[in-house]
Amino acid sequence: MALMFLAAISCSMTSNEKATEAADTTTVKQQPTAVNNEKRTQVELKTSMGDIVVELYNETPQHRDNFVKLVKEGYYDGVLFHRVIKDFMVQTGDGKSKTAKKDDLLGNGDPGYTVPAEFVYPKFFHKKGALAAARTGDQVNPERRSSGSQFYIVTGKVMGPEELRMMEQRLEAGKKQQLFQQLAMQYRDSIVQMQRRGDREGLQQLERELVPKMEAEYAKNPAKFTAEQRQAYSTVGGAPHLDGQYTVFGEVVKGLEVVDKIQNVATGANDRPVDDVKVISAKIL
Repeated sequence: MALMFLAAISCSMTSNEKATEAADTTTVKQQPTAVNNEKRTQVELKTSMGDIVVELYNETPQHRDNFVKLVKEGYYDGVLFHRVIKDFMVQTGDGKSKTAKKDDLLGNGDPGYTVPAEFVYPKFFHKKGALAAARTGDQVNPERRSSGSQFYIVTGKVMGPEELRMMEQRLEAGKKQQLFQQLAMQYRDSIVQMQRRGDREGLQQLERELVPKMEAEYAKNPAKFTAEQRQAYSTVGGAPHLDGQYTVFGEVVKGLEVVDKIQNVATGANDRPVDDVKVISAKIL
């Protein structure tokens, strides 16, 4: 293991201090799943390529209520799908895109606020058709708060057994690294001092002490796909590498073929469609 984890935590701390764009691994605790039998709200997105109906989860009430508020205010009327990546997702909700010129750089427009993360995982995950909130990166947003308005619809791709196995291994490694960093941050000052002294033996000893604790924490909630996830990712497809990192707050219930049409359009710089694809209007059904 040879200081693998502590070297990583050292890089993470240095990056934080320099405010670079490297990813922070702080995790927002999973929100408890709400017991809510109320009928789900549906929203129709009338786009220039057809109509899409999304259903909002009651278990993510802050995202649901914010989305409904913006729809009623007409915020989404006229916004563009400003970022489209085939076999991944289509993204919209940038208020500035309504008046954007062909060469304008989009993706920074929002209502001026963010929404707290509401992870209900693994119940809600990034299967094809999932509706999820965009956000800024971990480095500047360690709590993984969602954009106040921007969202994406997952298209993703179908994965075979070997791909799922490899993805699960990457998720396991990532989660273990994350847990280790959380433990190591408690010894931040000591780690920095040992590094400055070149105390390799001390760093190795600390790593030997922390790794068993990390493994014990991991065993409580290992990074394994549920049967539902495996079924979805091996049949309709999705983007499992985003699971547990972005709030999934709804899903497409009608018009998935329209989403497919959008993901297949020609794109240019920064994945923006060459010919504008617009949300003409949004309304509560």
